[in-house]
This record gives sequence, structure tokens and C-alpha cells, in this order.
Amino acid sequence: MSKEDLKNKLTPIQYHVTQENGTEPPHRNEYDQNFNEGIYVDIVSGKPLFSSKDKYDAGCGWPSFSKPIDSAEEVTEHSDTTLGMRRTEVRSKTANSHLGHVFPDGPGPEGLRYCINSAAMKFVPKEKLEEEGYGEYISHF
Repeated sequence: MSKEDLKNKLTPIQYHVTQENGTEPPHRNEYDQNFNEGIYVDIVSGKPLFSSKDKYDAGCGWPSFSKPIDSAEEVTEHSDTTLGMRRTEVRSKTANSHLGHVFPDGPGPEGLRYCINSAAMKFVPKEKLEEEGYGEYISHF
């Protein structure tokens, strides 16, 4: 998809986050406090990224997950040294969208916190999984 097509498809904040490695404001984004059952998919490619079963309130202001939905198949990790920090950026494999960062301060056996921009994702509620083409994920719930 060309940059022009993406600009027409995405909102300005979605474009800024996914294509320009931006960050949306904390606590003022669509999914930080969404705890409904369903999956989160890449806003550009539609590929599944995270499940609500792995979402938790980290208090950081962005949606946080303990792991990707499919063992990191669609979520890739990259070194990020911007802003004078050493962080691990996460991107979507198919669309190469910037999603956010992963930190070693999360819950569970892996101890990871995937801190993800709402603007990089679309939420598909459990009751719409089949209708929207994600029927294989119904068994997650």
C-alpha cells in the first residue's frame, strides 16, 4: 500500500503512530481502558496481534499485554535507541507498522509488558470474530 493510500485509509494519529513511529497521548486513547473480550488486530494489515485475555491495566496510560496472541508470529522486536534511551520497539511483521515497545516489567512467567498504541490497532469484539473473518480465535474465549 502506498503512503498516499495509507494517508487516505488511516486517521492522522493512526498514520503518525504506524508510519512515523509516533506515540499517542497516554490515558487519552481508545483502548487503554477497554477490557471487553476480543482480539486486537493491526490497523493496516488486519493481522491478529493481541488477545483481551492477555491485556491488563499497567497504569501506564496505553494498552498493555503480557504476550502477543500467536507466540510473536506477527509481532517483531527491534532495537530502538531514539530519544537517548535503549528500548525494544515492536512492529507488525506483515505491514511493518510501529506498534509500541516491550518492557521487562510485566506479569506472568515471561515478565513482559507490551505497551501498545491504540492507534496501531483495531479491536474486534468476541461476538464479531466470525463475522469479521477471525473465527479461528473464538476458541480463545
